[in-house]
Amino acid sequence: MTPLDATLSDGIDQLVGVFRDPRILLGIPLALLGAVFMSFGAQYQHRGVQKVERLSGKTTGGLSRKQLTSLLTRPSWVAGTLMLGLAIVCQLSALSVAPLILVQPLGAIALVITTVLNARVSRHKPTRQSLLAIALCVGGIFIFVTIAAFFATEHVITERELLIILGILAVVVLVFGVFWVLVRRRAQALFYIMAAGVIYGFVATLAKVVISRAQAGNFEWLTLLCLVALLAAVAVGAYFVQTAYSVGPPDLVIAGLTVIDPIVAVLIGLLVLGEASTAPAWALIGFVIAGAIATWGVVQLTKHHPQIAADGKPARPRVH
Repeated sequence: MTPLDATLSDGIDQLVGVFRDPRILLGIPLALLGAVFMSFGAQYQHRGVQKVERLSGKTTGGLSRKQLTSLLTRPSWVAGTLMLGLAIVCQLSALSVAPLILVQPLGAIALVITTVLNARVSRHKPTRQSLLAIALCVGGIFIFVTIAAFFATEHVITERELLIILGILAVVVLVFGVFWVLVRRRAQALFYIMAAGVIYGFVATLAKVVISRAQAGNFEWLTLLCLVALLAAVAVGAYFVQTAYSVGPPDLVIAGLTVIDPIVAVLIGLLVLGEASTAPAWALIGFVIAGAIATWGVVQLTKHHPQIAADGKPARPRVH
């Protein structure tokens, strides 16, 4: 047997070995089910937000406290929230039985499903440019996570690294908060999507930390601080998501979340946790290129989305 044949044989054995584990196979349908719930949840939440804005007559400057309270009385928004809750349960369940590198890319399926749903509801057929932008989003994130699958190595998170993550999160929230105060009356969907995606990237990391430390019985002051930061980040991110629904179509919001969220989470692992310590230079370049492709796809979708391009603003969807 030649060295090349031996290498190919070893690679195939490793690949088959992964799929022999039924727990890993269970993670695939769980992740896909989570993507479906996320798609429908986004559509229903968007419908509820649009309804509340029309009833209140206030459509600029972000959602007010009264509008946020009114969302709780909208059946469509409540239904969407429950679906997103089920999506989170499915995602966490998938991560508990399968590797992140297998589960994370499957979330991009939500963008495709949401695009189809929104096209039916808004009566706007996706254009060639918007489909190309979606392909850039999905393709970029798949390339990004695939490279990480080969070279990322997981380490135990030290207290120093955890404090660095919490410090960066505090700075990120402060920066987005200042920008929100300055530009909220003229901010476009891209700002809210970027803000939510970046913050939720930290949420994913903190959730993993809290679960890991709790399972290890290490629930002390630092773990409690992480839990508080996690809940605060969820609340801030949720506000930005709901406001994004008020100024942009749901598939655009999902595009930002399924692209920016995993990129930020992986970047934290690579830059802060040292999970790229074994990666060659070309892999690091690949991360930059793949991330740029996916992010460019989100930017292009904000420019060429058919629902935004029509008369310069989203068309009025069907609301129940």
